[in-house]
Amino acid sequence: MTGQPSRDEVDTIVEAWRRERPDLDVAPMEVLSRISRLARHLDRVRANAFTAHDLESWEFDVLAALRRSGAPYRLSPGQLLRETLVTSGTMTNRVDRLAARGLVARQDHPDDRRGVLVQLTEAGKEAVDAALAELLAAERGILAGLEATEHDQLAHSLRLLLARHGVDR
Repeated sequence: MTGQPSRDEVDTIVEAWRRERPDLDVAPMEVLSRISRLARHLDRVRANAFTAHDLESWEFDVLAALRRSGAPYRLSPGQLLRETLVTSGTMTNRVDRLAARGLVARQDHPDDRRGVLVQLTEAGKEAVDAALAELLAAERGILAGLEATEHDQLAHSLRLLLARHGVDR
């Protein structure tokens, strides 16, 4: 790694635990404490990117699910539930709030008279696209110190960890 720091706070913590509890293998802390710190930093970066575009993270999640679905950018509430892993009551509330802001619109489902579809409006598309561009720029900044091979290795290693623990969200 280029510009690798010689020591960080995690090194100090691990060293102290090794001194105080030499009977325990604290090696997992060397990786997972850094992941935890990086996750907190990433949460702040994401919140800033969304706030800059007048969005909350949950709003971005719903709008992004619609945007990723491709034109005409609409999904059923059930599809949105699967994409965002929230309850139906929570999704109803979220769609109501996004519709009130003009970021999504409800439409009658063409194949189900009782059903509705949630569609991204032009304003919603502009908001999610702008927030995504800012988020990706910030995330590129976070990863800027990694070479391409290091990036690929890290992505692969994290994918393996997630798969081994059944964590896909």
